[in-house]
Amino acid sequence: MLSALIWLPVIGALVIALLPKSLSNKGSAIVTSAILILDFLLLRQFDIGSSAFQLSENLPWLENLGLNYSLGVDGLSLPLVVLNGLITWLVICFCEKQITERKQLFDVLILLIHAGVSGAILSTNTLLFVLFYEIELIPLYLVIAAWGGTQRSYAAMKFLIFTAISGILILVGFLALGWLSANPTPVFDYETLRNLSLPIEIQVTLLVVLLLGFTIKAPFVPFHTWLPDAYVESTTPTVMMLGGIVAKLGTYGLFRFCVGLFPDAWALLSPWVAVWAGLGILYGAMVAIAQKDIKRMVAYSSIGHMSYILLAAAAATPLSMVGGIIQMVSHGLVLALLFYLVGVIEEKVGTRDLDVLNGLLNPIRGLPTTSALLILGGMASAGIPGLVGFISEFLIFQGTFSKFPIPTIFSIIGTGLTAVYFVILLNRTCFGKLDNHTAYYPKVSGLEQLPALILTALIVVLGVQPSWLVRWSETSATQIIARVPDSSLLANENSKYSTYEKISLAFRRDPR
Repeated sequence: MLSALIWLPVIGALVIALLPKSLSNKGSAIVTSAILILDFLLLRQFDIGSSAFQLSENLPWLENLGLNYSLGVDGLSLPLVVLNGLITWLVICFCEKQITERKQLFDVLILLIHAGVSGAILSTNTLLFVLFYEIELIPLYLVIAAWGGTQRSYAAMKFLIFTAISGILILVGFLALGWLSANPTPVFDYETLRNLSLPIEIQVTLLVVLLLGFTIKAPFVPFHTWLPDAYVESTTPTVMMLGGIVAKLGTYGLFRFCVGLFPDAWALLSPWVAVWAGLGILYGAMVAIAQKDIKRMVAYSSIGHMSYILLAAAAATPLSMVGGIIQMVSHGLVLALLFYLVGVIEEKVGTRDLDVLNGLLNPIRGLPTTSALLILGGMASAGIPGLVGFISEFLIFQGTFSKFPIPTIFSIIGTGLTAVYFVILLNRTCFGKLDNHTAYYPKVSGLEQLPALILTALIVVLGVQPSWLVRWSETSATQIIARVPDSSLLANENSKYSTYEKISLAFRRDPR
């Protein structure tokens, strides 16, 4: 089944490329619908009580290099696989109107992006992870460069450079880890590397390399500069894929490899990471407040909300880790909804400028349904109870406050600032008086509203009944952090030293 989730979109892309243009849309819809059905079947077969990789597939490939075709799914990867299938289905089946030229080629590239993301998430061999991690880069670059806005070439090249650097750092970190496995042949199997015992100075060095690689992909401040350009210049379906699921490869790698492979080093660096996350949340919120372009505002809000996941990883408690995994899903749903609605507003009104937009909630001449959904999306992003964004942030705050109270307080302030910039956005776009001479906006059809309605339904249902989402990840989250020492215990052991001094001492002695 796991191979089918990877190779069905690849084979489907090849078939669609050969179909007549008149049949390509139906072919794309069939392929993505089949993928989504497989995702639901995967949910039925998954055992939520097991923390081990399930439905594993292991085939020898380039054994002399340590590269094997090894797949598996657990509570960390499962929600992201399903999210990937859902967003791809929405993009291909319901965003046809946003892609007016070369839709057949666009669908092919989106399916290849989907395959690369699924392959990376399901890989249990680190080299195979890097291979799939890089595969999605080229088609994503092409969809930005070919279908983007006026500055698309600049945005696509900037994205390519940053993501290539991210991939190189991750590859270097994994190669070094495999070569240090003390075997005649390098070992890149995740479970083997997880049980590898290395000196703390090597752990810290490799952790820093991988941490930089994954934070560029996510991205976190200050490696975020590619994100606003790429998000703003991308078409609506492209940015739904990019923000909704592709960027989650960075946070997935953070949980899976940084926390999972280097528990001792992570405990030493986690206070610094927590401060980094808290500052990133505040930065993203404050910069979003200053924006006049609603699409750029949503892009900067994404930077802040991704930093909640970094804070959750820093604390490495069962509650924070579950909250971090749920935040990946809730962020993907909310961001896809907001970008889709922004795309509808731009198409119908012709502008994204906050100084021009007003009165869209007008029931006769405005965009009342779109505006109502935008209000709900803003509430979900701000963590209003009853919506999916609340439970993820609440779990993160509960799991991090006891270990890192100051960064957690920064995060709570960031949640308040989220409400501020969404109130600004909603007040200027949805309320006010329409110009009687110019404001006769085209109606949004039911088919155009359907993707937003589906995403909204999920945001509400999972917010009202969060256990339907939380239960998939609890066991795996606990297993990932099982070997992470409590940083507070390390602090008590060397209470007379600062965090920096303790890291320096760790290079001379192993705290274990």
